[in-house]
Amino acid sequence: MSAVESPPPSLEARIHGLLPALSPAQARIAAEVLRDPAAVASSTIGQLAARCGTSLPSVTRFCLALGLSGYAELRLTLAAESGRTSLSWERGTGSEVGPDDSLDDVLRTLLRADTRALEDTVASLDVDALRRAVQAISDARRIDLYAVAGSASVAEDLRLRLHRIGRGASTWSDVHTALASSALLGTGDVAIGISHSGETIEVLEPLTRAGRQGATTVAITNYPRSPLARAADVVLVTAARDVTFRTGGLSGRHAQMIVLDALYLGVAQRDYPLAEQAFDATAEAVATHRDRSWPPPKSS
Repeated sequence: MSAVESPPPSLEARIHGLLPALSPAQARIAAEVLRDPAAVASSTIGQLAARCGTSLPSVTRFCLALGLSGYAELRLTLAAESGRTSLSWERGTGSEVGPDDSLDDVLRTLLRADTRALEDTVASLDVDALRRAVQAISDARRIDLYAVAGSASVAEDLRLRLHRIGRGASTWSDVHTALASSALLGTGDVAIGISHSGETIEVLEPLTRAGRQGATTVAITNYPRSPLARAADVVLVTAARDVTFRTGGLSGRHAQMIVLDALYLGVAQRDYPLAEQAFDATAEAVATHRDRSWPPPKSS
């Protein structure tokens, strides 16, 4: 699998991904950066600390948590990225739906949010981690998928895709059956947990148990410091943002899907002839269940 050429992950996406794991002081700094990135880019570290009611070391720790060398790099990055919009990131990304917005406005908001989620997810995805996950799934004796609510439909889609290319997998959305299945996994098996928040106990418990049994564990989550991410051997991070009335798994569904599509295609690539043969065989099996009477023949 070759590396994907894409722009670097946006600072905004990194900040949103770290929000649940930040200390109260760092969260205030994050809120200020998101509220007015251009103003922060033109502020000294002392001015920012004063506005946020925190200390200089807290600002420095916030920068390091983002993977930056310090406040100078934060200012340079903000100066470059805040040019995307004259408004703040919080309001300028178009993630809010107001009571007076028209349906045209709602559609444009959804398009902006979903396009941004896909772009940021591809840009920030660890391709080496993706490669390791593909290899583990390709070589797996058994594959278990753990997910609930909105993420469960995404997991089921991956299961069906893998089935089409001859890779059997099981999806578990009930915690009791998931735990029972994970207890039977071991070395050579793969457990995949999918949770937008990374905090869903029904996903975390079976994934953790599968890891203790020796299975390779893969987490797909929006938050790289979440409990699910910490429990997994391989972490694939999405970069979705919530839209009004469309929180959690709903806002992250498309971002999850592009990660799972990449996993599926990567597995198919590793044994292309077998995948192609299985795909053709399954397509032929259902071919007679398509209505070929449409469109009707043209009259002369």
